[in-house]
Amino acid sequence: MNSIIDKLNDGGPAFTYIIMLAFLVLIGLFVRGIIIKGDKYKTIELMKSISWFAVAWGFLGRTFGLISIFDKVQAMGDVAPSVFADGLKIALVAPLCGILVFALTRLGIVVLIQLQKDFKPQENN
Repeated sequence: MNSIIDKLNDGGPAFTYIIMLAFLVLIGLFVRGIIIKGDKYKTIELMKSISWFAVAWGFLGRTFGLISIFDKVQAMGDVAPSVFADGLKIALVAPLCGILVFALTRLGIVVLIQLQKDFKPQENN
């Protein structure tokens, strides 16, 4: 458990903890979708929106991580590999968390769609 928390901290807590909070909300929505009878359309659409937010927030974290690396390189001129690796952790962990949350949410959505017989597909505009 401590290694997971360490990785979340390495990825920039402002990004990874918000993604994990979104994941907890998504788990709650999934459970709600299983429990409620009838139309699950709103629950599924909300899950889609929150999962896309997790991906976007993760890539925002990546952008800040890369900016951090470039600022350190510019300030120091010659950068030690450990300084470079620190910025890369932020740049890689946050998007990874966002993508994992997205993928797991999509699996949950598939389950909810299978449980609902009269699912209304979204119309393309």
